[in-house]
This record gives sequence, C-alpha cells and structure tokens, in this order.
Amino acid sequence: MLAQRPSVRDARTDDLAAIFEIYNHEVLHGTATFDTEPRALGRDDGWLTARDRERHPVVVAVIDDRVVGWASLSPWSTRGAYARTAEASVYVHTEHRGQGVGSLLLGALVERARAAGLGVILARIAEANHSSVHLFERFGFGHIGTQRRCGEKFGRILDVELMDLHLDA
Repeated sequence: MLAQRPSVRDARTDDLAAIFEIYNHEVLHGTATFDTEPRALGRDDGWLTARDRERHPVVVAVIDDRVVGWASLSPWSTRGAYARTAEASVYVHTEHRGQGVGSLLLGALVERARAAGLGVILARIAEANHSSVHLFERFGFGHIGTQRRCGEKFGRILDVELMDLHLDA
C-alpha cells in the first residue's frame, strides 16, 4: 500500500531524468519496450519537447516530488489517416509496481485522449506481461490480435499482444 497517493500531472523537462531512469530499466532489463539503446538527457529530450502535448501528452505520477511512473500517448503512424489513433505506454518504477500507479496513469491518459478528440487508443504488450494486459483490460481495452515472433530481446523471440480501446464507439 502506498504511504501517499500519487498525484498525476503533465511531464516537464525537469522530469526527463526520472522518466529516462524508469524507461531505461526496461530497455536494459525488461521486455516492456523493444528499444535496446537507453535514452540519454540532452540527446533524447526531443521525445518530450517536440511532441504535440495536447494530442500526445506525457503524464507523470509523483509522490513527494519524486516521479514514480509515467505514461504517454504517441502517434500510431505518421500517415494522416491514422491521426485519430494513438498508442499508449505506461511505465512504473520497480519500487512502486502493484500499488495502483499504473491505473492512475492509464486513467489520466484515457481522459486526455477523449479531451483531445482521439477515437482509438492502441497498446502493444510483449508476451508474459500479464499485469500490463490486466491493467489495460480493466480500462476496457480488448484483444485484437497477436504479432507472432516479431521481436527479439535478450536472446528470446517474443510475441506482442495488440489491444485497443474505442473512445468514439
């Protein structure tokens, strides 16, 4: 149980060190991302600063001024017909998993997607990440398919579960 309930707010550039720390743990040790090169301050700041933050926000969960998780909506594709669709990502610091942080973050993303007029949110979840699948299911995401054997990380061939939530249905 959390000593204090986290607050959720828009990410700021001074959050990037904490955001990258949480993300890079998965880059180096997990399969929640298929990135294989860690993000670095200075070099990768544009990931936050160059995006349309209304349509594709980044939010952070904060406890006592410490970022304990983050989530983002990103364009699904650069092709114009996909503008109504975004991909959701949720990452929680290892010390705060299983404590409701992911639910707070995903809930904030869904609200922001509706406010931005998006129609569909997609999620890609690597195999064996049952807690992430259950998180997205709790928010109404449905299973739409599996990309079989599409990734390789740490010497393992990985499937990816595809899920979606229709905001305008």
